[in-house]
Amino acid sequence: METVNNDVRILLKETYSNLISLKKKDDQETFNNELMKILPKIYRYVAKRLNSAVANGKLNKDMFDPSDFADQLFIEVYDHMYEIGNADELHTFLFKTVDRLLEDSLVEEEFDQLFFDNIDSYSKPEWDAMEENYSTDGDGDLVMLEELDDSSYDKGDYSLDHVFVTDDEKELAAKLDETLNKERIERHMRLVLGKMNAAMRTVFELFVHQGFTLKEIAHIRSTNFAEVERILMDARRFLKESFEKRFLIESN
Repeated sequence: METVNNDVRILLKETYSNLISLKKKDDQETFNNELMKILPKIYRYVAKRLNSAVANGKLNKDMFDPSDFADQLFIEVYDHMYEIGNADELHTFLFKTVDRLLEDSLVEEEFDQLFFDNIDSYSKPEWDAMEENYSTDGDGDLVMLEELDDSSYDKGDYSLDHVFVTDDEKELAAKLDETLNKERIERHMRLVLGKMNAAMRTVFELFVHQGFTLKEIAHIRSTNFAEVERILMDARRFLKESFEKRFLIESN
């Protein structure tokens, strides 16, 4: 998998060269303006993390805005620009810095073991109620800076392809696809991801929507490849089981 899509790769390459030049000129104001060109996708990532924290009761609504992290992010990039060797390293550095700033700001979220232990026993009304409560609490429009809401960037939609990846699993996905529309799939995935801890959701998001490799995610998360691989596999397994328990079993 490519680390970033081609459009973002081209933009990062151009921006990196400009940032190095502006750093040499000690022009921090123009440097920050140039950096703003590549922030929409990162702010989208921040907004999703914040909304998830709101939905799980770890953050009061309106306490933070993705733009609250901008000033510190600008300082971090400017101070460390000469240590960033290329455009790909810049992309990773930005997410690593944002991840650290978020970890410093948010209360640690625990894995909802009770939810997954009882996943076999939930009735259809119970599933629907949990989904509705989660959507009401934090699954609304993501908070973003209007001027950075560039439609060319990935909006982070979830699909069955993100969960069912092997040939055998594709057969299950096809069955689900017959009965579930796109919105229903996304709402269910957000609910179940919300029951995981922050590390699991973050690894899933960085791999699925941000296009980072497992090695790059390990660097962002300051951990090792094997741990990231395990976390991603666990996240997919829990999501797959939740779809099976909720939709495939009840339809049989």
